[in-house]
Amino acid sequence: MRIHVEQRSNDCRASIPRSIRFGRHQVEVLEPLDHWYGPDYRYTKVRGHDGGLYILRFDEPHAEWALTMFKSARAQIGMA
Repeated sequence: MRIHVEQRSNDCRASIPRSIRFGRHQVEVLEPLDHWYGPDYRYTKVRGHDGGLYILRFDEPHAEWALTMFKSARAQIGMA
């Protein structure tokens, strides 16, 4: 799913997602949890203000973000 990501830069000059928007739904990013890199892409795992976990993929050659995984807070509670 293609999404719009607002970003901010940290002290290391890396971009960190600040918010994620898909359609009219917007999620504020509370904290980045993890990130990993490939030859021309970057994955970032974040926790949203809604308690959900999101894995975002940034395609560097096309400068496009995509949502690759979402786990709702309710699903996490059900697994406890």
